[in-house]
Amino acid sequence: MNFFLLQVQNAVDTLTNAATQAVPKKEMHLIDLLMQAGWIMIPLLLLSIATVYVFVERWMAIKKATEVDGNFMNIIRDNILSGNVTAARNFARNTNNPVGRIIDKGLQRIGKPIDSIENSMENVAQLEMYKLERNVNVLSVISKVAPIFGFVGTLVGLMQLFFNINATGEYELSTIAGGIYTKLITSISGLVIGLIAYLFHNILHTQVEKALNKMEASAADFLDVLQEPTR
Repeated sequence: MNFFLLQVQNAVDTLTNAATQAVPKKEMHLIDLLMQAGWIMIPLLLLSIATVYVFVERWMAIKKATEVDGNFMNIIRDNILSGNVTAARNFARNTNNPVGRIIDKGLQRIGKPIDSIENSMENVAQLEMYKLERNVNVLSVISKVAPIFGFVGTLVGLMQLFFNINATGEYELSTIAGGIYTKLITSISGLVIGLIAYLFHNILHTQVEKALNKMEASAADFLDVLQEPTR
């Protein structure tokens, strides 16, 4: 009896393995899906390239703008207190960053009322902020536009799929499922690009805020120095 049951079990296992090997295993490759998604992937690709380019370019520009020598304000302070304003101006001019240009503007206004000096420095700071924030809002726009492109691509793809089903009368489940998951790749791509653009925008915005804090701190230190007695 046990021998008979063992033979039956072996036969069942053999049939199961044969059926498994007979059915070809389908693999889903991302590149193939992207190629099948249609023309809508072209603008999505351009948006992804723009996202990376803007982030890298702005990141490097902001990083360079925030690199300030730790002894910068100490040197400016020593020159001002010793009465050597020309040396202070030369040092500020040779410091190619927003802080150096703000302090240089303040040095140019030495001798005028503190309020006038402060206003002049604030005007320069606003211009420097504008330079730092240039193109950063492009990432905010991409974060909103990319998902819309993705949804449009999916809707257009589904419309084409159902039109073909209606025209040919072929409505096999495998055909419908294959068409749907292929078209959904545009929505997924749009959402991923939009999410990355949103994160990049927030990262750059945080870096700009840090740069603004450095400019404000340096301007405040400079104004304090002007009110100290000279040697």
